[in-house]
Amino acid sequence: MIRKMATIRRIDEIRPIEGADQIEAAVVGGWVVVIKKGEFAVGDLAVYCEIDSWIPTEMAPFLSKGKEPREFNGVKGERLRTAKLRGQLSQGLLLPLNVLSIKTDSGEYLGDWEQFEGYDVSERLGVQKWEAPIPAQLAGDVEGPFPTVIPRTDQERIQNLTEQLKEWQGNTDFTWEITEKCDGSSMTVFVNGDSEGVCSRNWNLKETEGNTLWRVARRNDLLTKIRNTNRNIALQGELIGEGIQGNAYKVTGQEFYVFDIYDIDRGDYMTPFERRVFCDTHGIKHVPVLAKEMVIQECVTGLLTMADGQSVLNPKTGREGLVFKCNTFGGPSWKAISNRWLIKNDG
Repeated sequence: MIRKMATIRRIDEIRPIEGADQIEAAVVGGWVVVIKKGEFAVGDLAVYCEIDSWIPTEMAPFLSKGKEPREFNGVKGERLRTAKLRGQLSQGLLLPLNVLSIKTDSGEYLGDWEQFEGYDVSERLGVQKWEAPIPAQLAGDVEGPFPTVIPRTDQERIQNLTEQLKEWQGNTDFTWEITEKCDGSSMTVFVNGDSEGVCSRNWNLKETEGNTLWRVARRNDLLTKIRNTNRNIALQGELIGEGIQGNAYKVTGQEFYVFDIYDIDRGDYMTPFERRVFCDTHGIKHVPVLAKEMVIQECVTGLLTMADGQSVLNPKTGREGLVFKCNTFGGPSWKAISNRWLIKNDG
């Protein structure tokens, strides 16, 4: 699932902030955003931009706070981060619908967006998903684009799934595997007929002497292990360790942990049970599993609290969050990112 960074959303609630005269908190789905007092009312539609959005300067120049805007992918702007204002967590940005309108020569705004609640307007506004620069030893030389037969996933956040969560709560037809979300760099290793490769998040990489992803894949015989199954499969996981995201886990060297396995022949992901058995059978490291068949009872707030905690990989560091995957074949999956982790790493 590709994250929708900017969408048309309805404001569900307005909350006061204790001790604040000029600001208040707007609730949009499972998100809470600090806004100017009186700027929006309950029931209003607005453009909501999620944290990690890259916001072009012309859309919200105030984000640069009077300084020279930064640049990402050739676009001047700023990244939206988790913030805390007067003790209130704020995640994202709310803008009036007129940012979507096309202005005529007479100054009149065109476009009635009231009927498009939930619509993804990221492309229209030029809003991108911000991603941290990839170190040279991970980026490597490009063989070609990421293979089209393999999905590039970016798990949806639970704050965007409040309606679906109502269906899942207490429902024994939906049981969930819960794994630790590891803070590293995305890596895919695949075999598809005569083709094989090692990929970063966006590219199929050439095998070169200095490339860390290929070195780890060869060291762990990942391509050989896939070929020995006589199946077309893509292992998708997180590469952690030295030189990657500050190496929060204090790993010596680098290690690859699988979080998904895509069955190219079947055109879908293995179930959590199939994936765990595959990794166990073939001696491949798997991300830490915290639960195998959980029935969800918690609300969004409870799930975000659950996401806080220490990492299994290194109990001395806080975990980034949790990933929930339905045990049903082809079932939904999503993530709950720890707000404690976000405040420490985003603030």
